[in-house]
Amino acid sequence: MAKELGVGIIGCGNISTTYFSLAPLFKGLKVLACADLNRNAAELKAEEYGVKAQSIPELLANSEIDVIVNLTIPAAHFSVSKAILEAGKHVYSEKPLVLTLEEGEELRKVAAEKKLSVGCAPDTFLGGSHQLARKYIDEGRVGRITSGTCHVMSPGMEMWHPNPGFFFVAGGGPILDLGPYYIANLINLIGPVKRVGALTSMANTTRTITSQPLAGQTIPVETPTNIHALLEFVNGATITLSASWDVWSHRHANMELYGTEGSLYVPDPNFFGGVVEASGQNKDIQPVEEWDHPFGKSNQESPQGPRANYRTAGLADMVMAVIEGRDARCSLERALHGIDVMTSILKSGEEGRFIDMTTTCTQPAALGIEDAHRLLR
Repeated sequence: MAKELGVGIIGCGNISTTYFSLAPLFKGLKVLACADLNRNAAELKAEEYGVKAQSIPELLANSEIDVIVNLTIPAAHFSVSKAILEAGKHVYSEKPLVLTLEEGEELRKVAAEKKLSVGCAPDTFLGGSHQLARKYIDEGRVGRITSGTCHVMSPGMEMWHPNPGFFFVAGGGPILDLGPYYIANLINLIGPVKRVGALTSMANTTRTITSQPLAGQTIPVETPTNIHALLEFVNGATITLSASWDVWSHRHANMELYGTEGSLYVPDPNFFGGVVEASGQNKDIQPVEEWDHPFGKSNQESPQGPRANYRTAGLADMVMAVIEGRDARCSLERALHGIDVMTSILKSGEEGRFIDMTTTCTQPAALGIEDAHRLLR
């Protein structure tokens, strides 16, 4: 098996900059080409990052490309990923993998027939902070996790994204856009989900864009923007998940997990870093001793200060899994279970009943310090 796989990117919008700029950190892969329906967008990225701009059919037929990263809009994820598999390439998709469980099962079928791998973001649960939380739980430091809360709430995407319309139609909304970070990390920390129940709503049927260049335009809201869900896990834990774009401010922590011997406070799963805190039965909440995990080290400046950003780690792990013949941490199995969880939350909101999962998965292998270093060049 080759020790380095050629990578192509389809979709040269906002998120592509992250993949182009961070991919060189990781071994086992090399970005060689990119494509976009807007040829000019592909050419601009190709020139900036020293790769080849191609049409989508050219990229699919490129014999140097082994893996294609699907960075299209959510509504196109299924059709593009299926075309990639049918072209004989492995797929790594931005989240969400697909919009329905049926689409995900079709990708599973094609991938199995072609003997190809499918991986999917988010990979932030591979971050140093979340892997430290995983280590703390695995060592039994807070006992068995029995319950918890998750909150991801803000006023919405139309205030900063240059083209936010797709966030408010089918395939968008806070559950399918931000939920993947929380669901993936919960699977990482405590395993698969058994059933869900939810209440869903929307504060407004239209939104006015305040970001440039579309400031002043009105966009329709066609999917719930306020979701309160209950998740029962296979291990018996019960977690509250609130995801909303109808909240101007709040004081809820991103993720708190409560165990039989203490509590664990996990930073925002949207990011790789942050401070993990814990308490024992004495109720004294203190930072967990930091460890020297490479995916927890700050490497970027942001308006909030230095930040750890290692997106592409999931792609690198999938590539190395292909090369080494092992299970990828951001696997199709886990991404598909996440889709089952999120679409069932929305279905529960529509139907007013609890929904049992029809899929399951294993926890991903923990990514310790040495394993993380092995993914880096």
